[in-house]
Amino acid sequence: MKKRTIKSKLAISITLFALPLMTTLSFGQDFFKAHTNINPYQYEIAKEKTFEHAAVSSAHALASMVGAAIMQDGGNAFDAAIAVQFSLAVVFPAAGNIGGGGFMLARKTNGELIGLDYREEAPAKASRDMYLDENGNPYPNKSTRGAMASGIPGSVAGMLSIHAYAKIPLAKLIEPAIELAAFGFVISESEAKGLNANRNNFIKNSSSESAFTKKEIWKAGDTLIQPELALTLKRIQEKGAAGFYEGPTADYIVKEMSHSGGIITLEDLKKYSPKFRKPIEFDYKDHHIISFAPPSSGGILLAQMMKLIAPFDISKMEHNTAASVSLMVEAQRRAYADRAEHMGDPDFWKVPTKTLVSDHYLKQRMADYQPGIKGSSKITNAGQIHESEQTTHFSIIDKEGNMVAITTTLNDSYGNKTIVAGAGFILNNEMDDFSLKAGVPNMYGAIGGIANSIQAGKRMLSSMAPTLVTLNNKPYLTIGTPGGTTIPNQVYEGLIGIIDFKMSLKQSIDEPRFHHQWIPDNIMLETEFPEETEKALKAMGYNTLKRGHFGRMDGVQISSNGKRIAAGDKRGDDSVAGY
Repeated sequence: MKKRTIKSKLAISITLFALPLMTTLSFGQDFFKAHTNINPYQYEIAKEKTFEHAAVSSAHALASMVGAAIMQDGGNAFDAAIAVQFSLAVVFPAAGNIGGGGFMLARKTNGELIGLDYREEAPAKASRDMYLDENGNPYPNKSTRGAMASGIPGSVAGMLSIHAYAKIPLAKLIEPAIELAAFGFVISESEAKGLNANRNNFIKNSSSESAFTKKEIWKAGDTLIQPELALTLKRIQEKGAAGFYEGPTADYIVKEMSHSGGIITLEDLKKYSPKFRKPIEFDYKDHHIISFAPPSSGGILLAQMMKLIAPFDISKMEHNTAASVSLMVEAQRRAYADRAEHMGDPDFWKVPTKTLVSDHYLKQRMADYQPGIKGSSKITNAGQIHESEQTTHFSIIDKEGNMVAITTTLNDSYGNKTIVAGAGFILNNEMDDFSLKAGVPNMYGAIGGIANSIQAGKRMLSSMAPTLVTLNNKPYLTIGTPGGTTIPNQVYEGLIGIIDFKMSLKQSIDEPRFHHQWIPDNIMLETEFPEETEKALKAMGYNTLKRGHFGRMDGVQISSNGKRIAAGDKRGDDSVAGY
């Protein structure tokens, strides 16, 4: 197990910082006084650990520890999920959020599956060509920066819907996040770098200064205190949905819209509601895979790619060799071509899900595959049907065997770089996940068409893929990752590593990754990817591009003796906790 300790370098009293806030509302530190093993000013990052009863793996050590404590106090995986989501909104502002949206996939101990879509939604004033100029070309940054880039946030409504499956009062689940915002926590080196790199963007795109835009340079060990966010969370704690979608917080959001041309109205906020979706299910080599359905493309892509390679004995090709990578890439090419043509919000577009994941259709899609021969995205198009990079993921398994996988996002790192004045949280830039114009790529290079065009009330196509696996009809694994359009490929590669190449959860999560998404027709390889494999792929005709890390996979697995093995990605500050 790898650990790293983060300590505060500040000698300033936390109580002094929080004093103006506490005079407005009554604040205490009840949760952290009751859980003295969790210290927001000095904590360790644990990358891998085995627990007897329950475990959490998330993007931040404090969020994971909060989730574990909630379960140890008698809560289940759903209680922990709510507490982790709200805590991440405080301690991981780059992607943890109350100003974005996401998907929850869960399996209860009785086998019941729950797919909750709390994805952002286009406002009532949204229209197909809203980001195009008079010549029909996209305005630079209009769909990615400022309030106009934001869809209606769904995260708060999503967490309130999840509470129907929880055991502990909602107020207690939000309390840790409130305390973390009001009294602060120590930031890591990567968090300091992120805040410094985005300071000018925050100032440019927001109507006022915020907790993120202090005059001094942020350093590892500094304490981040967010008084306005604490008040916002307090309103949710006291009034539920009305504490966010109505009243002062809603007023703050709508007022922020006027600063940079945003179009979300009070009526948009009041009307928003999550939706339940039937999960995608399929079998792969004795494992039952469960993932998310449209408006996420993740589950369909995962089903297609794994079923496309199932007839081949990939284990004999060895991991990350030219043979295994080529096979997996050709499956990626075909699946992502289908994504561009056939996938969107099922409430607005008839997504041919049944056909896309059918054995007959996929056999046809792979009929022209030749081992060792590079395919072409000019030749491979979407099949004929007759019928975001900053995100965050967390995985939870409780002592009863309830499994929860949640992927939530602001889309880009720190969303649209707009902090809602008076409310202290960052808004998403999910409108860029729509197809702004047929054939024009979004910020992740993904091509789309009419299936994912902008319409009022519509939910933009996502790549998020929270995923569960059962073995012999028993809970086995929950896994997921951030990473925009790379998400399905990361989960795909992670599962193949575990199932076919017999890797441990941690090893599979940490292995070098590759990504192909049909267009552009190249394979992106992480820096550490084997050079020998890259040379062999180039010799086969593939165009390869080296890039930095993508994604931060987190998972929890149940071992043969019933223990919970939790693993956090080496690529970030991801950390595990449990008991």
